[in-house]
Formats: sequence, structure tokens, C-alpha cells
Amino acid sequence: MIHKFTQDDTRIVLDVNSGAVHIIDEIVYDILDYYKEKSVEEIIESLGHKYSREDIIEGVYEIKTLENEGLLFTEDTYEKHPAFVNRKPVVKAMCLHVAHDCNLRCKYCFASQGDFKGQRSLMSEEVGKRALDFLIENSGNRKNLEVDFFGGEPLMNFEVVKNLVEYGRSIEKPAGKHFRFTITTNGVLLNDENMDNVVLSIDGRKEVNDYMRYAVNGTGSYDIIVPKFLKMAKMRNGKDYFVRGTFTRKNLDFSKDVLHLADLGFDSTSIEPVVTEDKYDYALKEEDLDTIFEQYEILAKEYVKRRKEGNGFSFFHFMLDLNQGPCVIKKLSGCGAGSEYLAISPEGDVYPCHQFVGNEDFYMGNVLKKDVDTSVTADFGQAHVYNKEKCKDCWAKFYCSGGCHANAYNFNKDIHKPYELGCEMEKKRIECSLVIQANLLK
Repeated sequence: MIHKFTQDDTRIVLDVNSGAVHIIDEIVYDILDYYKEKSVEEIIESLGHKYSREDIIEGVYEIKTLENEGLLFTEDTYEKHPAFVNRKPVVKAMCLHVAHDCNLRCKYCFASQGDFKGQRSLMSEEVGKRALDFLIENSGNRKNLEVDFFGGEPLMNFEVVKNLVEYGRSIEKPAGKHFRFTITTNGVLLNDENMDNVVLSIDGRKEVNDYMRYAVNGTGSYDIIVPKFLKMAKMRNGKDYFVRGTFTRKNLDFSKDVLHLADLGFDSTSIEPVVTEDKYDYALKEEDLDTIFEQYEILAKEYVKRRKEGNGFSFFHFMLDLNQGPCVIKKLSGCGAGSEYLAISPEGDVYPCHQFVGNEDFYMGNVLKKDVDTSVTADFGQAHVYNKEKCKDCWAKFYCSGGCHANAYNFNKDIHKPYELGCEMEKKRIECSLVIQANLLK
């Protein structure tokens, strides 16, 4: 399987199964439309009005050479790869909902402004410690374990967070493990911290951010959080962080928000498309795709320009590794929700991921009661790209890994049916990423 496209006068063909990417000229681009179905003479007949016979023969030879070298039209061998067939998932990541409460009331919040459609509550130290114990006990031979302190707003329960980090450090070495702690925060209560990674939530320009992200009293959060975020970014001093926002139908010119964050001095950014029900006026619609695609292209051009000028920044969705990429299992099954990744509520209830928390159809048990039943999420382990009708023949399947289970369920009530709007945006981001890498080589 191949995928070819043109963007910014750059013609690219991706060999899906090998991952090889080729920058090609116009004649090879055109020949690829006929290469597998027609003989050389038939191709000459089809394209002879545009190219000479000699040039067409040379183009066919170039394609044939790449094919013989295993760089074009390669077979898909992943489904039978031993690492995939013999995989034995262990829990390696956990989302600790230390606060089902928040000091902001963001309009688009999937967590119902922090309470996950339930009681506002904070996780106790006892629950958190038991959750870390559970992660170690169920991580098999996996050494490096990921823990994200999440909410709501986790800084509303920061004493517990700090104590859990301290507890984690005290038990990791005896267990032969290493915890990598991340905190996702809106920044209103931000001060000093001790995390391996920090995710700072901001939507971009002041008017955009404050329209969606405001405090309980209705005032915007931009002026409060920007100075704190800048201080935090400086304090990180090379350690991981990124600022993460959301774009909606209210700011379809979101490339300006990404560049605004870069201009403020944040060199690690991410602006995600909102995922919500169509009934909301800020929900993205299919008719918005052309505008969204244009914005990604604008952003890609500026990304290359700034990199070449020496003042570049990173954008999460353009960070594509063409050298090694994810392992086979990651390529096929994605985040591992329900098997390798779990979420824990303030009460210790276990769910497949943070977006399923509160949905009793996906309740797996409780870490305090030690009654976690992984059979509840047996389907998640089989929700890989080969078991999804719309994924198995898609050129982007090894990059998106089948998409988000929660989005699929929320829109289609079936984790095997991807959220189509998200698929289209993901494919465009991949194309932009490939064009960026091609242009950076020029």
C-alpha cells in the first residue's frame, strides 16, 4: 500500500508498510497512478501526451528499483509479527484523578468542569498509595512506569500529589522500577513543582483562551496563568514540559494561537481539536475541514520557516519519527487503554482511561478493595487496526494506531468504529509532518 500527495509544490509518496518516504518528481508521481495496473507500453500510451517515451521508461525503472529494494509496495507483515502475536500486556501507565474538582469552568471540558458528572472530591493519600502499589504489582517486568496526576485541577490537592511523589520514590528502587511523574494543570495555583513532565493548559490568544477557560466567577484565566507558565517553562531548564490548548469552531484560525504561544516563548506546544457533541456551537463539523486543513498548512510553513531561521518551536502533532518510530505493538494498538493504561478515580475506582471515568459500563473494580476485573475491558486488547473495518485498509493506520477508544465509543458507541472527523484531521497532520521534514532537508 502506498499513499501519495502534493503539498506546497512538494510531491511525496509514503510506502505504508515499510514507512519509507520518498520525495518524487512530477513524472514519477503520475506514473504511480498506473504502475500496478498497466504495462510499460500502456503507461506510455496514457502519459505520452505529457512526457517523452524515454522519460517514462526511466521513471518506471526508478519505481521498480525502489520496489525491489523493499522501499515501495511492500507487504504488510505486522499482523503476524511475533512481538504482536505473542504480546502479553502489563499495566505500565496510570492516570491518577487526584481532584474531581476544578477552579475553572471551561466550556468544552469533557470532565463536566472537573466533577466527571459526579460529586466533587479529592483523592486521599491512602487511595493514591494503593494505586501506585497496584501499578507496581501489575507491571510485570516493565521497569519504567508512567503516572499522570490529573483532574479536574490536580493542584487543588497538591499536598497529596507531593506526598505520592515522595512515596513513589521510596518504593521504586526496591521494586526495580522507575516512576515518571507528569502533572496536567490549568496553572491558576501553579508554584514550584517536582515533576518529570508538566502539561500546562492554555488555548492561545487572550480572547480565545478567556472565552473558553474562565474561573468560577466568570473572569478569564489568561492574565493569571501566562506569567506563571513563563516562569515554569524557564524553571524547567531543559526538562520536559509543553503548553497544551484546544481549538474549537470559535477559533478555526488556530494557527494564530499556536504561533502566539511560540511568540510568548513557549518552545513546546500542542493545540488539539475539540471533541464534543454536535449540539454545541463550538463543536467542529465536517464542513470545517477545509479551513482546518488550511490552518495546518499555514502552521507547517511557518514551522519550517522558523526552524530555518533558528527560532523554531515544537508542535506535538508535527513530531513524526521517521527513523525508528513506535514499536510494533504501539503502531497497531495505540495507547493501551484498558490493558496497559488505567485511570483511578478519587475513590479508587478503576476505569480503562481518564475519558471513561464515571461510566459504569466500564467500571473495572477498586484498588482499595483489590477486586479489579480486567475482563471488563477484554475488547480493548483486540481493538487494534486489523480489527477495525475502517482502519485496516487506511494508509495512516500505523501513525494513529486506530485512534482514541473513548472518542470512538462516545460518537459511535463502539470502540471499533473510529471517530471519523478525528481521522481526517489526523491524516492531514501526518501529511503536514512529512512535508515539514522534506522541506527541512532542502
